[in-house]
Amino acid sequence: MKDNNAILDKSMKFAVRIVKMYKYLCDEKHEYILSKQLVRSGTSIGANIHEAINGQSRKDFLSKMYVAFKEATETEYWINLLTKTDYITEKECGGILVDCVEIKKILNSIIKTTKLSI
Repeated sequence: MKDNNAILDKSMKFAVRIVKMYKYLCDEKHEYILSKQLVRSGTSIGANIHEAINGQSRKDFLSKMYVAFKEATETEYWINLLTKTDYITEKECGGILVDCVEIKKILNSIIKTTKLSI
């Protein structure tokens, strides 16, 4: 895969939004525990995709993409929890949650397609 692909770009933009949300949660809401979990999992998605693209084999690629999918699932959980505990409003998280779900769908598709080619 090329370094300039859609999922790599999308995950980088998502990570930037996660970091900005983290800063907002720390600076404005004084929330440090849940937001740290969010920033770890949310930025890990792109890091694992980047690693996958530069992987040693198809199996390594698949493994890293699966880790990225799991991190996206965890990120979705933290966003929902932050909403349910009133640290962020549904309006504040709406777009980022939609992006997270979209990334999960793309990763799931990549994983399924890759499994068929191994």
